[in-house]
Amino acid sequence: MSLDQVRQTFLVESGELLADMEAALLAIDLNAIDVDAVNAIFRVAHTIKGSAGMCGLDQIVAFTHVVESVLDAMRDGKVTIDAELVALLLACCDHIGVLMDAVAQDQSGTDQATELLGSSLVERLREYFDAPATQPPAESAGVTIWEDTEPVASSDARDNDRWHISLRFGREVLRHGLDPLSFIRYLGTLGTISGIVTLPDAIPSAAEMDPEACYLGFEIAFESAADKSAIEGVFELVSDECSVRILPPNSRISEYIYLIQELPEETTRLGEILVRCGTVTAHELEAALASQQASPAPAQPLGAILIERGAVQPAVVEAALAKQRQIKDAKLQEGRSIRVDAEKLDALINLVGELTIAAATSHALAGRARSVELQESAATLSGLVEQVRDSALQLRMVKIGATFNRFQRVVHDVSRELGKSIGLVVNGEETELDKTVVERITDPLTHLVRNAIDHGIESPDLRMARGKPAHGTVTLNAYHDSGSIVIEVSDDGGGLRRDKILAKAIERGLVEPGRLVDDGEIYGLVFEPGFSTADNVTNLSGRGVGMDVVKRNIVALRGSVSIQSEESVGTKVIVRMPLTLAIIDGFLVGLGGAVFVVPLDVIEECVEFSAAPGHDYTDLRGRVLPLIRLRELFRTQGPVAVRENIVVVKHGGHTVGLVVDSLLGEFQTVIKPMSKMFNQVKCISGSSILGTGEVALILDVATLVQQAGHTALHAARSSETRAAVG
Repeated sequence: MSLDQVRQTFLVESGELLADMEAALLAIDLNAIDVDAVNAIFRVAHTIKGSAGMCGLDQIVAFTHVVESVLDAMRDGKVTIDAELVALLLACCDHIGVLMDAVAQDQSGTDQATELLGSSLVERLREYFDAPATQPPAESAGVTIWEDTEPVASSDARDNDRWHISLRFGREVLRHGLDPLSFIRYLGTLGTISGIVTLPDAIPSAAEMDPEACYLGFEIAFESAADKSAIEGVFELVSDECSVRILPPNSRISEYIYLIQELPEETTRLGEILVRCGTVTAHELEAALASQQASPAPAQPLGAILIERGAVQPAVVEAALAKQRQIKDAKLQEGRSIRVDAEKLDALINLVGELTIAAATSHALAGRARSVELQESAATLSGLVEQVRDSALQLRMVKIGATFNRFQRVVHDVSRELGKSIGLVVNGEETELDKTVVERITDPLTHLVRNAIDHGIESPDLRMARGKPAHGTVTLNAYHDSGSIVIEVSDDGGGLRRDKILAKAIERGLVEPGRLVDDGEIYGLVFEPGFSTADNVTNLSGRGVGMDVVKRNIVALRGSVSIQSEESVGTKVIVRMPLTLAIIDGFLVGLGGAVFVVPLDVIEECVEFSAAPGHDYTDLRGRVLPLIRLRELFRTQGPVAVRENIVVVKHGGHTVGLVVDSLLGEFQTVIKPMSKMFNQVKCISGSSILGTGEVALILDVATLVQQAGHTALHAARSSETRAAVG
C-alpha cells in the first residue's frame, strides 16, 4: 500500500474517530462523570496521534499530543471536567478536523489564521496540565533499608508506584568474573532504588561456605519510568546465572490493561499480546512455554503458568484474553463488510438504471414479436434486473442516525452562544434512506434546528415565568410513511404567533385583507422569501433569509415541508422526502396520447370513475374523495376516454383521486432529472424513459395533494358564503 493510500485510510478512519470523540464529549454528564467515557475519549486522541505519526503528519501529532495530555490528566482526576473544558476540547476536535482537511487537499502547511488558532488552543490546554500541583513532602534522597522482605504489593500507598524486583544470583557468578553489585548500580541509572534488602538466608555455615561462591539475594524497590523489558535488560549478561522476578507497580496494572485494549487487531496469541503490552518479557514467555511443553500432564494454560510464576497479574491475563476474543470477533466481522468509494457506487446505480430501461425495451419488443419463449425470457430478465436494482439501491441506504447525531454539536454550540439551556432528543435513528438524500438534506435540517433554538425555545427566565422547565428540548424524529421518509423537527418553545404572521402577510400583500385562510397556509408563509416576524436580528436568524432556501432545497429533492404549531406549546416542522432519487416502482397511466408515472408507494387503489357531472369529488365507500382531473390540469387535447379511471393516492395523511384516461400497469421507473428550463413546472417531479423509447413524466403527488386541499377548502368556503347570503 502506498503512502497516499495509507493517508487516505487515515483520513477516513480518523474522521469517524473524531465524530465519536465529539459525540462522547457532548454526552458527558457534568454532574456524574463516566470514567469509561473519559477513557474512550482519551483512546480516540491516542489512536489519532499514533496513526498520524505513522503517516508522518507531525503537525497533527504535535497538537493531538497536547490534547492527549489534558485528557490523561482528566483520567487521573487531576483536572476537573466542566462546561468550559468540554467546549475547549470540542474546539480542539474542530481544529484537528481542519488539519486533516489540509492533508486531504495535499497542502504542505496551514494558513496563518489556522496556525494562530492552533497556538491559542495549545496555550489554553497547557493551563490545565502546566499548573503547579500539590506535591507530597519530599522523602530522604538516601536509600531506605527495609526491615522485612514484603513485595511492593504492600498496603502502604507510597509503594504503589514502585517496581519490585526479586533478585537471586547463582552460585557460579563470582567464578565467572561477574560482580553482582555492578548490576545493581547499573539498575540505578534507569531510575531510583528507593529500597533494598540483602537476603543472607542462603549462606551456609562457616564450615560449608565456599569463598568463591555467591549466596546473595536482594529484594529491591525501584522507581522508574522504564518498562519491564528495559529493567530485565539490566540483567541480560547474567540471565543464565540468576533468577529475576519483576513485579510492576500496582498502578501500572491498569496501564497494562489499557495498553492491551489499545493493541492493533493483528494477532490472537495470548503470549504475544502480553509481550507487546510490556507486562511479560520475551524471556519470561519463553520460559513459560518451555515449562508448558515439558509438562508430562495435560498442558496447563499459558496464562495460568505465567500467573503461577508471578510474571503477570491475573487481571492483566483476563484483559489479554478479552482482547484475544475481541480480535477474533473483529476478524469474523472483517469479512462481512467492505468500504466502497461513493463514486463507484453512484456509477453502479447509473448502470443499473440503464439496465432497467434496456430490460423494459426487451420486454416491449418481446410483446410485439408475440413469441412465447421470448416473452418468458424477457420476463425472467426483468425479474433478475429488479432484484439487482433492489440490491444496488440497498447498498446506498444509510441510517439517518449518523446525520441526527451531528446536531448534538449544533445544539450545544448555539445554545451556549444564546445563553439558553437546550437538549436534543433523537428518535428513529435506525430509519434508512438513500445516502444522496441524506447528503442534500443535512443543510436544510441544520437551518431548521438552529431556527428552533433561536426563535422557538425561549430564554430560561421566560420559560420559568410561563411555568415551563428552564431546560428546553429540540426533538428530531424520523419514520417511513407511504414510501417516503418523514423527518420532524420540533421544539417545546413559544410556538408561532398566528395573528402576527397573518398581519405581516397582509402588510406585505401576501394575503388579501378579510380573506379566510387556514392555519397550515398561514404557517407556510414563513417560507416566503424575505418573510420574518423576528423583533431582533441576530447572527443566526431574523433577516428573513433561509427558510425560503430550506423549502426550495427540499422541493428540489421531490420533497415537501409543512408546519404545525401551537402558541406557548411548541412548533413542529414536517419534512417529507422520497426514500431514493434514483429508481422507484411506478404505475403508468394514460392521458390522451401521453403517459405519466405515479409513484407506486402512494397509490392505495384504482377505481372506476363515478363522480356526478360538474363535481370535483366523489363518494368512496362513504367518504368524500376530492378529485383532480389531470386532463384539465395539463390541458390535454384529444377526445375523452369512454371509461375514465380514478387512481386513489395518499400523501401526508391526505387522500385524493387522480382522474385519468387509462391504467397501463406497473413499471420500474428510472428517474431522470428535468432540465433547468422546466424547473418551474408544477406537479411534475421528473421524467423517465419507457421501453418504447418514449418519455413519461413523473407526477409530483405532494404538490397535487396540496393543490387538491386548497381547492376543496375554497370550494367549501364559497359554499358557506353562498348559503349565508341566501
